Amino acid sequence: MAGHIAAPLELTTEQRQELTLLSRAHSTPQKLAERARIISLAADGVSVTETAQRLCLWRKTASMWRKRWREAESSASTAERLSDAPRCGAPGKFTPEQVCAIIALACEDPKDTDLPISQWSQSEVARQAIKRGIVPSISHGSVGRFFKRVSA
Repeated sequence: MAGHIAAPLELTTEQRQELTLLSRAHSTPQKLAERARIISLAADGVSVTETAQRLCLWRKTASMWRKRWREAESSASTAERLSDAPRCGAPGKFTPEQVCAIIALACEDPKDTDLPISQWSQSEVARQAIKRGIVPSISHGSVGRFFKRVSA
């Protein structure tokens, strides 16, 4: 089937085997398996258009992953070459250790503290986390998001 001409990809035997394993393993995340199939088809000489049709995805997606594979460091592992690019946005403000300490704080019985409360509120957990030096500052909303993640 005719399609747009794309630069052919050369794979080592080891890369070919890794891509095959990634695309066939049941434990591989679907996006990673899809990317492995795109690169395997590209190495087989399949056009971008035909790759997109076979895998039921956009031509732009097939083209982008071929380009990312070509432009990646040749010393990078197969998984690194197929991984997502860093996302924009601010980095996380709290470390996993701080989040765990705040959740652990909320699991304590408030009667064991010097507070005259019978249940923790998000605001009280936030104030207590600051008082204990777990974090320099935190809002009750952030505490609520931590709780939501734990209960999900």
